[in-house]
Amino acid sequence: MADQRRAWSDEAVRRIEADFNRSADTHLIRVELPKFPGITLYLKDESVHPTGSLKHRLARSLILYGLCNNRIGPDTLLVDATSGSTAVSEAYFAKLIGLKFVAVIPRSTSPAKIEAIRFHGGDVHMVDSAGEMYPAAERLAAEAGGLFLDQFTYAERATDWRGNNNIAQSIFQQMAREDHPVPSWLVCGAGTGGTSATLGRFIRYGRYPTRLCVADPEGSVFHRHHADRNVTAPPPGHAA
Repeated sequence: MADQRRAWSDEAVRRIEADFNRSADTHLIRVELPKFPGITLYLKDESVHPTGSLKHRLARSLILYGLCNNRIGPDTLLVDATSGSTAVSEAYFAKLIGLKFVAVIPRSTSPAKIEAIRFHGGDVHMVDSAGEMYPAAERLAAEAGGLFLDQFTYAERATDWRGNNNIAQSIFQQMAREDHPVPSWLVCGAGTGGTSATLGRFIRYGRYPTRLCVADPEGSVFHRHHADRNVTAPPPGHAA
C-alpha cells in the first residue's frame, strides 16, 4: 500500500513538473511612452499561463508542497478558500493529477471566475461572506478526509520567495539585458497581498533600490494597516 502511494505521488510530481517544463515564462512587454521621455514602462503578462491566472505559480507550488509532505494521496479531496483566482489554477493542477477540487468562495465571486473554476474541473461551494470561507473549507476537507490547501497559511512555505520561479525572480531575470536592468518602481494591485509581499521580499533579498507601489481600493484594510499597524479590519460599510 505504501509503495503504491509512493508510486502515485512520484507520478503526480512528474506530471506537474512536465507541465511546468512545457510552459514558457510569461512575457515582459516593453511599452514605449513617447510623451514621457526617459520613462520606459514594462507590463508583466501573467494571463498567458495555461489557466490565465496570476496565481498559477502559487497553485503549482501549493500542490507540490502537499505532495512532497505526504499530505496528498491518490484519493485526497483538495479544498481551498479563495476569492476565485487561485482556485482556477488549483482546479487545473488537481485535474492534472486526477484529484477532485472544491473552491469555497463568496457568493459575490464573479460568474467568469466560477465558470473558469468549473472549466478546469473544479467545483464550488458558496458562502455568504468572506468570514465564512475558512471554517467551511476546513469542515469540507475534514468531512471528506481531504486536504485544506490553505493558501494564506502555506504560501510562504510552498514558494521560495528567493527564487523558485516566483514572479519577482522572473521580472528581474527578464530585465537583466534591458537598458536599465533594475527597475525604479514595481507597481501591482493588492488583491490578497501575496504578490506584493513576494515582490517586496525579493527586492530586499536582492538589495535592489527598487521601490514598490501597491494599488489598493479605497477603504481597503491593507492601505489602512500600512499607515497604522493597529488597524486590522476594514472601516464600517466596507466588505472584509
